[in-house]
Amino acid sequence: MIFEVAHPISEIIEPEELLMSVDPNAHGYHLPVLLREVIEHLAPGPGKVMVDCTLGGGGHSEALLESGARVIGIDQDPDALAHAGQRLSSYGEMFTAVQASFHEIEDVLRSLGVDRVDGILADLGVSSYQLDTASRGFSFQRDGALDMRMSPSNPVTAATLVNTAAEEELARIFRDFGDEPASRRVAARIVRERVVTPFSHTLQLAETVASVIPKKSRIHPATRIFQALRIAVNREYEVLDAGLEAFTRVAAPGARVGLIAFHSGEDRRVKHYFKERAQEFTDRPEWPSPRPNPLYQYRLITSRPVIAGELEQRANPRSRSAKLRVAERLPKN
Repeated sequence: MIFEVAHPISEIIEPEELLMSVDPNAHGYHLPVLLREVIEHLAPGPGKVMVDCTLGGGGHSEALLESGARVIGIDQDPDALAHAGQRLSSYGEMFTAVQASFHEIEDVLRSLGVDRVDGILADLGVSSYQLDTASRGFSFQRDGALDMRMSPSNPVTAATLVNTAAEEELARIFRDFGDEPASRRVAARIVRERVVTPFSHTLQLAETVASVIPKKSRIHPATRIFQALRIAVNREYEVLDAGLEAFTRVAAPGARVGLIAFHSGEDRRVKHYFKERAQEFTDRPEWPSPRPNPLYQYRLITSRPVIAGELEQRANPRSRSAKLRVAERLPKN
């Protein structure tokens, strides 16, 4: 079994994400982050068609609907679709929910008879609800099946990966997706342990990792390992790269495309994608003069990432590491 991994990403995990605790009494979806900023920069309104590519609890979609826009919500998670569908049922035909991954946006729109859209939002990463639900297997703070799938149709679970991947492959995933210094030692211990007892539960894996990595701070030793497995299981970087290309193809001229990232691995990809496509000309030392950029497709709306204000950060700790980038589709290319 081979899992494609990206080049090493040394800044993949932000401190806020590492320290984000799971509330044992919480079972709801997180508050939508940067809500005011999303509405301001995406500029929804009557007559516009907006796509919320990561529907979650429906908070962003509700604000888009309140502006008068039609909203198409996409999510892989049937629990999210059920929750948001009930929450937004009063909007009738103005809201449509579809189970899919956001990189499948073209197929979703085609099935609905929609050619182009006026705005796209993607709030990347795992939701608080998924973290808080033990049976989803994302959290090392409560016991549950070692799953970590955002979509139940994904044939690969974290248990599949941990119990079948080669030691070298596991070490590479832990290093490249989690920036884990002890990646080789953890992989070796997992391979030895699974021969005796296959891994099936989150606390089982967390305890094994903790036996290899001593706890030196408030950060649990298994934090980086769990994040790396989640990214590998859901192929998050591959999906993001494919999604950005798909967004460009379905965005109408003047459409705003916004993405919220929670760690630098995601944010770097979004930043580079928009930056490369917001340059009208490109230049190289060996060229006599700059040349038109064949990828010139966007105008940057946010030259720097938009971050949450102090009040939001105090009210919603998850917002501390959120970065919003927005670009506007040009009427060419």
